[in-house]
Amino acid sequence: MVETKKIMWMFKKDLLVLWRHPPRLISILLFPIIMITLFGYGMGGTLENIPVVVVEQSHGQVTDATLNAIKGMSLYDVKDIITDPDKGKEMVQNGQVKAAIILPANYDDMSSTQPKSVVVDVDSSDQMASSAVIPATQALFNQISNKMGVQKLEGMNLTPSSAIQVQSNQVAAASQGINFQNVMDSINLQINKMYGDVKYIDFLVPAVIGMTVLFGCMFGMGDALAGERERGELARLFMTPTSIATVVGGKIISKLSIEIVRALILIAAAIVLFGIVIKGSMILTLLVLILGALCFVGFGVMISARVSTQEDYMQMVMPITMPMMFVSGVFYPIETMPWIFQKLAYIFPLTYVNDALRAVMLKGVGIGAIWVDIAVLLGFTGLFFALGVTKFNRDI
Repeated sequence: MVETKKIMWMFKKDLLVLWRHPPRLISILLFPIIMITLFGYGMGGTLENIPVVVVEQSHGQVTDATLNAIKGMSLYDVKDIITDPDKGKEMVQNGQVKAAIILPANYDDMSSTQPKSVVVDVDSSDQMASSAVIPATQALFNQISNKMGVQKLEGMNLTPSSAIQVQSNQVAAASQGINFQNVMDSINLQINKMYGDVKYIDFLVPAVIGMTVLFGCMFGMGDALAGERERGELARLFMTPTSIATVVGGKIISKLSIEIVRALILIAAAIVLFGIVIKGSMILTLLVLILGALCFVGFGVMISARVSTQEDYMQMVMPITMPMMFVSGVFYPIETMPWIFQKLAYIFPLTYVNDALRAVMLKGVGIGAIWVDIAVLLGFTGLFFALGVTKFNRDI
């Protein structure tokens, strides 16, 4: 009976401690809800709503039927219908869409027996999206090609079965001056992978490096500031004539150095083990990593500025870091997620780190193509450090 009372007393004590730490209590309740929502609603489904642009260079029933077929597929999200093939290709290069489906100028000419060349420019740096777009587009245009072939044969007063019979007799076919294979293969689909063959590991490595920097910086700052405050090390440090800026600056430099070295080791391992090729500048890659690490360290400083224990810090950081990892395009393209997650993705700095790293490492672009990512990361970094330093609790 006595032991039972002690157990109940300890149970009540732990509940009271939890009640007196609202951030920890809210995080404990909120975190499982967020994770269930992410897994159940946003992940694990089929890829849909991949943004594409259609380039039509002619007008007619065939073009209209093709557009309707493309719009009717849940895989595609047709962002625009334009007439300039160069603009379509530019939209893919700028990341506005994942593919440009370019219909030729003679697409509606049903009198020609020559195959029509349909070109699909695919952003192959997004391996997940391109692996879904390519086979689906091939299947779609195979169906359209067969229907066009049947219509052409009907226009020649032939049926597909009779065409096959004639085609088997090459002499008879040649005597009629008709290439029945060309008639049936009405569309010649050309897939243009704009960045070559990109494997899933190539797509994954930049984001894994960004994610590693995220976790290293965020969780590391919990020990560096909140942990030292809990152990009384910060209190002893502030008894000396040391400013907050000096303490925070020292923590930033040490954490930044560790994470950059770790990121370099990861890059070297990816090159050696998986043959990863960095198409862009290595210096620019390092610049993005340093900026990302600074941003995440700043976030850690901002959170740890007010919490009193490391456990409080971890409970507050977990509901932010885990959703950030899922919706920032580490494993799936952002454009294929539910719209609410797409909106959320752009409030997380990891999204911009991943986008910039993939652009430099897979596409080989320069700083001019990722200036938006860099500007946003600089903005986040300045905001986090400003809030962290001004709100830093020097009290024991």
